[in-house]
Amino acid sequence: MSATNVASKYLIETGSRGLRGTYNQLFLAYVVFITCALLVYHFIANGEYSSVLTISVMLQCFALTLLALQTLCTGTAEGISAQALILDALALCCKLSSTLWLNGYLPVDASGDGVIQAADIFSLIIVLWLLHRVTVALCHTYPERQDSFPIGIVACICLGCAALLHADMNRRPIFDTFWMAGLFLSTVAALPQLSLIARTGGRVEALTSHYIAMMALSRMIGGTFMWQARLDITCRPWVKGFNHAVWAILGAHFLHVLLLGDFAFFYIRAVVQQGLRCRVEMQRFATCV
Repeated sequence: MSATNVASKYLIETGSRGLRGTYNQLFLAYVVFITCALLVYHFIANGEYSSVLTISVMLQCFALTLLALQTLCTGTAEGISAQALILDALALCCKLSSTLWLNGYLPVDASGDGVIQAADIFSLIIVLWLLHRVTVALCHTYPERQDSFPIGIVACICLGCAALLHADMNRRPIFDTFWMAGLFLSTVAALPQLSLIARTGGRVEALTSHYIAMMALSRMIGGTFMWQARLDITCRPWVKGFNHAVWAILGAHFLHVLLLGDFAFFYIRAVVQQGLRCRVEMQRFATCV
């Protein structure tokens, strides 16, 4: 056997072991998250429905953990949008400015007394670490030219809309505005990631696809809670008898799911065909965007 064939066989075997290791870590991450979610629901929240909001925040933290796992396993930042991470960081800061010391947007069960804040803080730490990883440590693999979504304009629009449409659950207009801005920013944070996917051919690596899917699931679960709590959300209406804050909150959750609707189709198909180790191919998405 020639030296070339020996080297090729070694690389294939090494890559195969690396992929198996990644998938084992992915499966373990799912097991850990599900266990933690069940523990919070049963032993901290005592089965209260309001803990659904906490679980949605934990799911966002889990999604970001999967993205961090990808950079550790592959040693590359390919397919990861730093612009999306910046919007996620801004969203988390806006939310935490309210939830760390005010109770207006927290679940009424015991999980609102530390668990939900800890999940958001941990998410922020992961996002900041990922930003350093993508833009500094792995900058040679980061597709900076393709990741050019105008997040500055989007962030200003989100803040302006939040100032007009915020609720008054905190009874503090500035921090009510920040919480609403955090919601809007987390919604549009999907846009830079989807834009990057479209510009790089529509192929999504396994862990990135799970990250996007879990973020969408987080918004869906959070949206169901907000729908159930819609009668308890108050605001100072611009039009008498019309609660604009409720519809802004529900609309933001719906928009996030709508933005990821096309991706969800390809993701579910890939999982059914390939299992958790799926790589999502979105050629039609890349062509249309």
